[in-house]
Amino acid sequence: MKNFLIRDAIVPALLATTKEGAIRELVGTLQAAGFFRPTEVDAVVKEILRREGLGSTGIGRGVAIPHSRFEGLPQLIGTLGLSKTGIPFESIDGQDVRMVFLLVSKPDQPGPHLHALETIVRISEDDAFINQLLACETREQIWSLIEGTPNPWNRA
Repeated sequence: MKNFLIRDAIVPALLATTKEGAIRELVGTLQAAGFFRPTEVDAVVKEILRREGLGSTGIGRGVAIPHSRFEGLPQLIGTLGLSKTGIPFESIDGQDVRMVFLLVSKPDQPGPHLHALETIVRISEDDAFINQLLACETREQIWSLIEGTPNPWNRA
């Protein structure tokens, strides 16, 4: 995950209480980290919400992976936001989301995008990791946990 998550864009306590608010907040952190111009934020949010309109990216177990493609990025980028109270996300299990992994990739690079989605799905099945992640209070704690996570491709 550390090859696509942007450390400076991680949000240990999302302020947002809605799906659109969480997406906008996380895109804003990627913009603040230098990946989008301020004038591009609305277009990125609109494209992610368009994708959400096709079907919720709330995959269950308190995890959502809103994602889209956007022209002009150097590579796949992502961020993570944690919600202490949960956000309604129309998840497949009907539960509120507490972990929002947001991904944005170049339109012509589907491989890294699909690998990132698979990685997030795999780690979301690890109860110990999820419990440790939800216990994190700071960006540094989250990053330290992510750095120590074994490569999910090596799991049986």
